Amino acid sequence: MSEQNRSFRQIFKATTIFGGVQVFQIIISIVRSKIIAVLLGPAGMGIAGLLISTIALISGFTNFGLSTSAVKNIAAAHATEDSEKISRVIAVFRRLVWFTGLLGTTATIVLSPWLSELTFGNRNYTVAFIWISITLMFNQLSSGWGVLLQGMRQLQYQAKASMLGALLGLMISAPVYYFWRVDGIVPAIIITSILSLLFEWYYGSKTKIRKISLDFKTIVHEGQDMVKMGFVLSISGLITTIGTYVVRVFLNANGGVAEVGLYNAGFSIINTYVGLVFAAMGTDYYPRLSGIAHDRDKANELINQQAEVSILLLSPILSVFIVFINLVIVVLYSGKFLPISSMIQWAALGMYFKAVSWSIAFILVAKGESGLFFWNELLANVYTIVINVIGYKLGGLQGMGISFFVGYILYLLQVYLLTTNRFGFLFTRDFIKVFLLEFLFSIGCFMLVRTFQGFWLYVFSAPLMILIFGYSIYQIDKRIGVKDLFERVVLKKR
Repeated sequence: MSEQNRSFRQIFKATTIFGGVQVFQIIISIVRSKIIAVLLGPAGMGIAGLLISTIALISGFTNFGLSTSAVKNIAAAHATEDSEKISRVIAVFRRLVWFTGLLGTTATIVLSPWLSELTFGNRNYTVAFIWISITLMFNQLSSGWGVLLQGMRQLQYQAKASMLGALLGLMISAPVYYFWRVDGIVPAIIITSILSLLFEWYYGSKTKIRKISLDFKTIVHEGQDMVKMGFVLSISGLITTIGTYVVRVFLNANGGVAEVGLYNAGFSIINTYVGLVFAAMGTDYYPRLSGIAHDRDKANELINQQAEVSILLLSPILSVFIVFINLVIVVLYSGKFLPISSMIQWAALGMYFKAVSWSIAFILVAKGESGLFFWNELLANVYTIVINVIGYKLGGLQGMGISFFVGYILYLLQVYLLTTNRFGFLFTRDFIKVFLLEFLFSIGCFMLVRTFQGFWLYVFSAPLMILIFGYSIYQIDKRIGVKDLFERVVLKKR
């Protein structure tokens, strides 16, 4: 087997493993979204979305990006097999987690009246913000245990914690929504947060770490690297969170909470179902790219491979969304959410450009170019907000889908030009061929949806759908040798 085949297989393996967890969470998300959509309607979904996005904004200001930076520190210590160093790094990290969690909770309580005013235009939700402030502490502690599992390469424990937390959270929060309706939003958010922490703590505690005592000087010395790197990355992430928050507040001011609920529902569908690819990028692709980032040729090859795999996996999923979106919406939510169908179709086209641009953008962080990454994200978020405002003003929710599509075309051009000039990155012919064909296939589906309805839409789109699935499977087989891989697995089991 060639080195290239091994690399492709590693990418597919990682996507399969973390995609499996994502699929389970998708099922949970489907059921939860259906419950909220039926019991609370678009307005209730809008309220929940605004509360959660506001808490995410505060978290972005107060968590100092520890969940990103600490993984690198813990993994590096783990690689040394020095138990004392591992214990020291983890001990410092845990203290930082407690501090940032308390900071987030305190900030939310103090700012609760103004958060309610800013988010909803009144102070009716002040008490709600005070109650859910505690989730900032729970979420940060939960993230701390998750980072420990990831850094120590205990990914099976991490997967179990995520799945069990999500499942039990759904089982308990569903009756809360049923009996309390809109009044159950805050209790459901808190319950889900507590359960997530309990499972992360349970599996995290299985990783035996020797306890050591630390003085303040040691904490500052050991923790400054985590905080420094995490702060720059958190600011970049915060920019995105602010952008998302601004868009939702803008929609609330111009269309009401029901419009926010429709917008949240639409992007929840598209982001959830393609999330397996992006989850694998963050968990496996980023560390692999970091290890070879110094070698331009190897880095270019890996980026192109990741981009190819992403497109080949996403294209069949996205084509289904484009053609069957009305059916998908009714099954996942209800007929009240059909106005978002056109928005999702445009967003599905934009996902092609998002997948490729993300594959490239990881090189900025992998090379330690945190400052460059910051300015790259700042510029992207500025024009994304402007495009979203223009899109909504001109085309409503459909305009938001178009703005997503246009925004990621611009972002892809931006990161490609940046990395080409800075690192010599170039697309390969194989990737260009795969991207153009798959994207043209989806454009064909998009045009059919715009031309035909009902029975005739499915008749004319069926051959194209078969072509998309067939082409993706054929190209995947060329890269990983599905038949050979199957025979190896079967023979190994025998």
